[in-house]
Amino acid sequence: MPALDQAGREALAVVLELLADERASVSSVVDQRAWKVHVEDSLTGLDVPALRGASRVADVGAGAGFPGLVLAVALPEAHVDLIESVGRKCDFMNRAIEAAGIANATVLNLRSEDWASSDGRGAYDVVTARAVARLATLAELASPLLKPNGTLVAWKGKRDRDEEAQLSRASESLAMAPQQVLDVGGRAGSKHRHLHVLTKVGPTPANLPRRPGIAKKRPRG
Repeated sequence: MPALDQAGREALAVVLELLADERASVSSVVDQRAWKVHVEDSLTGLDVPALRGASRVADVGAGAGFPGLVLAVALPEAHVDLIESVGRKCDFMNRAIEAAGIANATVLNLRSEDWASSDGRGAYDVVTARAVARLATLAELASPLLKPNGTLVAWKGKRDRDEEAQLSRASESLAMAPQQVLDVGGRAGSKHRHLHVLTKVGPTPANLPRRPGIAKKRPRG
């Protein structure tokens, strides 16, 4: 896995300093644990070759910027769009990008479904999502954003047999096929961390995206 160079470590240290000083609620971990919980956890995504080689990445539900900001620093040749609907989180990410000099990251203050209905449709090599929703929901949100053969990398906790079965039932209707599950708990912010890797295996279904919020309220499968 590529390591951060000194400039990258310094840039992310600036991000974490801002996070520690942030008064708005953008993350539950802002203390000395933040480097492992946020940065090292985000870097585990580079175990996925498709992410290491991506030119354009969308981080859905980007929150305070993890994994998106970390991936932008680690992959300077890629462009990372941070998609987040909560304004205060977007404000934080914009300030972090400016302060840390992360030139290849852009914050999009909107719902991923709206972006997938416009300029974001079929635009990305990889979609990432960390602690956002159930796998079937993530697959539905990712499918219209991804190029053909694009990849979803989803950061999840303990493996959930029912959740994975739901994804299996939904996968054909979403043109998203599960490929592998990586156990990265030894290096991540959580000992139970798993990365679920899915591939887009066909054209975007004509009925995607659904209206904002429906994928989470009424997931397929």
